[in-house]
Amino acid sequence: MRSDPALKVTAGRLPEDLLDLASPPTLCRFENRITRKELRRVADWLFELYVKTHPGPRDLVILDIDATDDPTHGQQQLSFFHGYYEQHMYHPLFVIDGISGFPMACVLRPGNTHASHRAEAVLKRLAKRLTKAYPHAEILLRADAGFAIPGLYRFCERHRIHYVIGLITNERLKAKAADLLARAKQSFQESKEKQRLFSSFYYRAASWHRYRRVIAKVEYTDKGPNQRFVVTNLSLKPQRVYDEIYVLRGETENRIKELKEVKVDRLSCHRFLANQFRLYLHTFAYCLFWLLRGHLKGTELAFAQVATLRLKLLKIGARIRETNRRVWIHMASGYPYQQLFCYVIQNIRAAPT
Repeated sequence: MRSDPALKVTAGRLPEDLLDLASPPTLCRFENRITRKELRRVADWLFELYVKTHPGPRDLVILDIDATDDPTHGQQQLSFFHGYYEQHMYHPLFVIDGISGFPMACVLRPGNTHASHRAEAVLKRLAKRLTKAYPHAEILLRADAGFAIPGLYRFCERHRIHYVIGLITNERLKAKAADLLARAKQSFQESKEKQRLFSSFYYRAASWHRYRRVIAKVEYTDKGPNQRFVVTNLSLKPQRVYDEIYVLRGETENRIKELKEVKVDRLSCHRFLANQFRLYLHTFAYCLFWLLRGHLKGTELAFAQVATLRLKLLKIGARIRETNRRVWIHMASGYPYQQLFCYVIQNIRAAPT
């Protein structure tokens, strides 16, 4: 690939230049020279790119925070066995804009850490910058039960951040929702149709210093009951909090799947810091696809996944020819997305720098 003429052109070289691009050993040395200070600057640049692509003023910023597994297969530093995933792995943490799907932060963590590890520190840093960039915007945090920790609730309440976070179901919560379950069961037995009922109550776990509002969702079908609980500081109706706010955080899982399509989980360096740098590089690669999707509005690929965009717009056979005056890229006349490709190129040229 270091001799590929197309890659040479994108790097500002001529396709017939005898000097090739960087070799794998050179790239490896580059990755392993990274320092913590430089990683902090890269993290700052990712957030600056987010602000540039999301100009204010804004009324609402939604933060979806989630963790994912990254299996390891060598001697990577801080690779440990995780009991839940039953594998040796890293445990990256992502914070993604819940409206646009743009990543704000990505943090590599050792494989044996809890899902919520360092979440408060990352959110503290983001909240300060978001308040500065969007002073009049409300901030909403969404997360699953892996982030149901008192420290995160207290942080959000101190900084006036709204939150909707899943709770692990336990017997005390079930007892609080017993009447709702009984109503759902009775209605199902009478109608033989699926029942979905919602309610809210105030609840205090042993590790909490105060009571908090909990949304209860009870479903009853021919397969039996299905109960879910969400803790929140919102005062909206229970069903609206659950159906219109909480469940939409599932889109974050799709964004993480897309990140894995650009090999964000290919962290095979030995040094932990080098793998954090790789995590950033792959995240920026996803950002390029996110920006490309912005130039496809109104087309059939406006909401296409990363794999689809790569297959239909990037992995295209072409012949590259260099003359005295210019570099020619000859594409196949039978390429089925010619008009769409030209449309994208025109949009990119017309876009402000």
